[in-house]
This record gives sequence, C-alpha cells and structure tokens, in this order.
Amino acid sequence: MKLKIGQTSIAIERGDITDRDVDAIVNAANSTLAMGTGVAGAIKRRGGVIIEEEAMRQGPVEVGEAVLTTGGNLPATHVIHAAAMGPDLKTDAGKIAATTRAVLTLAAKHRITSIALPALGTGVGHVPPAVSAEAMLGALLEHLRAGESSLKRVVFVLYQDEAQKAFIETLKRLGGVQ
Repeated sequence: MKLKIGQTSIAIERGDITDRDVDAIVNAANSTLAMGTGVAGAIKRRGGVIIEEEAMRQGPVEVGEAVLTTGGNLPATHVIHAAAMGPDLKTDAGKIAATTRAVLTLAAKHRITSIALPALGTGVGHVPPAVSAEAMLGALLEHLRAGESSLKRVVFVLYQDEAQKAFIETLKRLGGVQ
C-alpha cells in the first residue's frame, strides 16, 4: 500500500528491513543501545558489529530518544537507533510515538530523504501491531503535515502478516483513504 502526503510517499511492505536501499533504516532499540535480538540482531548480523560499537559509544540514552550511526555493510547509509524501551523491555503507545518523533527529528537534522522503519515495540516489547501502527503513523502524519520534512520516501518494512495488516488499515484510516 502507498499513500502520498505532500512531497512524501509512504509505503507499507512485507520483508527484511536490512535489504532496503535507503538513507537510513531504523533499529528498534532499547535505551542501552546494545543490539541483541529481533530487528537489532538482524541489523548487527548483516551490517556488522561496527554499528553496535558506534551506537554504544553514544549511549545509554533515555527512552524516547534516537541516535544516528553508520550503516556498516548494509545497503542503507545510516542506522537510526530508536530507543522505544528501557532495559526492562517494556514499552507502550506513548513511548513509541515519542520515539518515532525523535527519529523524524533526527532524520530532518541530517537531511535524510528516505527511511525504512520496523513496527517499534511489537517484538520483545509485546505491543500489539495495531497499537504500534497507531502511534508510529500518527506521529509520522503529524510530522509530514507540519510541512518541515526532508523525507521524500518512508517505508514501513514489516516482518509479519499481522503487522502489515494493522499498518495498512491504520494508514488508510489516518490518511483518509476510502
């Protein structure tokens, strides 16, 4: 599914985020910025330990913050580490929305034009995909409608059917698609 808001196209796709050829991919991180399992583990395996080492030098951070590192061996130039949870691995819609806003602010600061995001909080955070979709897409649409974005292409790359369905339904509703 695709939707255009101003100059930005938003797509929801199924797949592996580490394959995406974009300016930045988003890592679903915890506040320590250590890269263990899930999206973080996949990024570290494909992109190299350099990504984790660079992230760890910038941490720990508060939940809701984000940091930028190199993309290592990934097709993406950068990784934005989005701390949607603390070491307790617990998160909620408010933390996911705040973290998404931090990602978008960091992307704007670095003039990133293309970004790929996972469904934050839906792995070890155990947040239902519909809750993540509402928080992330709500923050994105608010950001884009403010008109100050460098982003031209945003792709939500989802690993599971349930998450893809939730993000598509939420984008249709929030984006006003009939």
